[in-house]
Amino acid sequence: MCHYCGCREIPLIKEFIAEHERVTDAAGDALRALERGDTAHAADLVDFMARELGAHWRGEENGLFRVMRTDPEYADYIEALEREHRELAALLPVLDLTDPADVRTLVEAVDELHHHIAKEEDGLFPASLTALDGDEWNISMAAWREAHPT
Repeated sequence: MCHYCGCREIPLIKEFIAEHERVTDAAGDALRALERGDTAHAADLVDFMARELGAHWRGEENGLFRVMRTDPEYADYIEALEREHRELAALLPVLDLTDPADVRTLVEAVDELHHHIAKEEDGLFPASLTALDGDEWNISMAAWREAHPT
């Protein structure tokens, strides 16, 4: 995890990273619950992950991703990230955590989620520092706020 470029000091990026941490904490807790045989608690945590990620993805895609994809240098990268969002969004609600095959699928999905987050935190977020101007940051933040009504 990069701590050199300063992107983690940008309020919007701080919010995205905090969401990543909440989701990965819940994922780890879900896997540990499954190891203890507590499928009900694991299912609650997976539901939390799906809800948290839904708002997170709306904020990213309608803001930061939207403004960054106008630059051809980032368009394919962002398209791949969004595809990964769709795949996980389709997977989480249909998992049957009493089925060992679905538990293995969740373990794999959590591993993929960690890789996905690294692509954002170590790639796209630092790039946003030089790619975006003030108006684009404002658009990005407004989209995040819209995805997270208080």
